[in-house]
Amino acid sequence: MSAVPRDLLPDHASLGEGGHLTIAGCDTIDLVREFGTPLFVYDEEHLRERCRQAVAAFGDGAVYASKAFLCLAMARLAHEEGMRIDVATGGEAFVAMSAGVPPERLVVHGNNKSEWELEQALDLGVGRLVIDGFDELDRVERLVGEGRPAPAVFLRVAPGVDAHTHEYVATGQDDSKFGFTVANGDAARAVDRALQSPAFDLRGVHSHIGSQVFRAESFAEALEVVAGFAAPFGLPELSVGGGLGVAYVEGETAPTIGEWAATLRRSADSLGLDARLWAEPGRAIVASAAVTLYTVGAIKVIPGTRTYVAVDGGMSDNPRPVIYGSGYETFLPRSIAADRPLAVRVVGKHCESGDVLVRDGRVPADLAVGDVLATPVTGAYGHSMGSNYNKMMRPAVVFVRNGDARLVVRRESLDDLVRNDLI
Repeated sequence: MSAVPRDLLPDHASLGEGGHLTIAGCDTIDLVREFGTPLFVYDEEHLRERCRQAVAAFGDGAVYASKAFLCLAMARLAHEEGMRIDVATGGEAFVAMSAGVPPERLVVHGNNKSEWELEQALDLGVGRLVIDGFDELDRVERLVGEGRPAPAVFLRVAPGVDAHTHEYVATGQDDSKFGFTVANGDAARAVDRALQSPAFDLRGVHSHIGSQVFRAESFAEALEVVAGFAAPFGLPELSVGGGLGVAYVEGETAPTIGEWAATLRRSADSLGLDARLWAEPGRAIVASAAVTLYTVGAIKVIPGTRTYVAVDGGMSDNPRPVIYGSGYETFLPRSIAADRPLAVRVVGKHCESGDVLVRDGRVPADLAVGDVLATPVTGAYGHSMGSNYNKMMRPAVVFVRNGDARLVVRRESLDDLVRNDLI
């Protein structure tokens, strides 16, 4: 097996001194010595360039889907590069605003927003409130009736499009917890109600067909359905949501943000669509910008069966393999160009047989206990979906740029594990 494919590494990854993986001028082995493992390492300029691509493609309708990866530094970076921020909870909104993002740059989502979250959105004057159901229409109407300003809203609709992705992250089909269904008439009834009520400043409709979608044509199919639905109402904006896929393993390919946008533009032009397009890339912004670094703690060889490689992280810092069966590559940063002939299963240290990070990994034959082992394309849904299972302390996050490493999320301490406990 040859070296890890270059296109799975961050934009500014290179072969450094002694064959080490260097990202944005920072030697990853040195980063481990300074910050420890597990460690998320993000190429900051990679992040900024993806944000710029989104803004170039969608203008003021470019919205960063913060659920993919959110911390103060990431929210500020996306805002600095001209993106709005998509938040799905009051907590995400708090983090974004704590980073200096004005509330009018927030797009608030959620299929079950609490009373507090709706009050927060209305009182702050968020940029767009995406309404997800008839119960929410009732609540917003009541809250506006109490003296709050009418919000600028999108209505989320389910277009009935198969996104050809994992069932757990498919959201655009008729059988979904999200949005007003187009096929049964709910979406039309919701638009009629919003247009007739002074409690809503209806700007457009929103759809989202799923996550990790590789076919740009699936988005065009959804756009055709949603645009056809929205056309009679003459609404000025239309959001296609996010969900653009990324390549995680050798042999996978995915459209770039620019290619995705071009497909949508061609579809919009063929439909004669006048509404301004919005889009919400998240994974496509951050996933390939990062690698996760671990330390190998044990190697278990079962002759004729398998070689297990245990590292000092696991499902607490990357639950995607456990939840979705997601695949990843693995390699040794000390010898980035080395062949990887040894087949291994990379596992974590949790008390679960299913705690698998890389089911079918390949590494150099001289792998040893104490080596630093890396998994690429881990910038999305690792940090954000992480947990303290088995009371593991969440890893640190570092941004690297122009030879400098900046700690943006500190590693949790033992004290953090009991900070909220009471006896």
